[in-house]
Amino acid sequence: MAAFLRELEVCQLIARSAGELALGYWDKGIAFEEKADESPVTVADRESERLIARLVEEHFPGDGLLGEEGSRKESASGRRWIIDPIDGTRDFVRGNPLWAVLIGFEASGEVEAGIAYLPAMNLMFRAARGAGAWCNDKVIHASTIDRPAEAVFCMDRIHAIKELSFAPQFVDWISQFWAVRSLGGAWDAMLVARGQADLWMEPEAKPWDLAPLKVIAEEAGARFFNFDGRSSINGGNCVISTPGLEVEARRLLGLTPLRGENRPDLAETL
Repeated sequence: MAAFLRELEVCQLIARSAGELALGYWDKGIAFEEKADESPVTVADRESERLIARLVEEHFPGDGLLGEEGSRKESASGRRWIIDPIDGTRDFVRGNPLWAVLIGFEASGEVEAGIAYLPAMNLMFRAARGAGAWCNDKVIHASTIDRPAEAVFCMDRIHAIKELSFAPQFVDWISQFWAVRSLGGAWDAMLVARGQADLWMEPEAKPWDLAPLKVIAEEAGARFFNFDGRSSINGGNCVISTPGLEVEARRLLGLTPLRGENRPDLAETL
């Protein structure tokens, strides 16, 4: 039996409570202010994070906390909850439904369970290490697509592409894909996890943006790695892809070929 199923069950209940709170603001419309990094924040973000932190403390008092809106608590148990109360605040304040409550559970430095809950669409993505990935009552799987000409590519922050080292090659590289989308961080990642898109790039992210997405994607059979080839929620960026398209992402990023990869066109590019 997979570990951490109780944590996952409690996490779902907490995410639903936080989502219900945030929906109350979203339905009415809400003003926002800018943080130091120019990203928006609302009273709903702050109240949702306070609620999540309080409920985690009630259920798991020895665990640590790390939240986007300032929740911090050192762990006495070697376990930590990583919180983004509203991922996609820009969508939230514009009345778009593609925002999510993100909660990741980490033990001994590894993300072992997580929730990406989209309250406005009543979609609960969840996974625990070794137990598979689910959306509501259905098991989800990444697609088996391995050719860009058949694949949907997603990317966050396309407007800032010129800041990235691979910008000069980017337009030619994405032109090989069947379709290109940029709908939002968590939503794009979950499209890959459920087999409705095939490769997602996130050029700038914090641990709370990535923690639950990593375990959900990996349990769905997708690959997760950083632009430098590591596989960490602390890497500042990430790629989530079908196994068959990992090599294409690595080619763009200038990473060494995968072990056993023997494509001459890739070797010439690197």
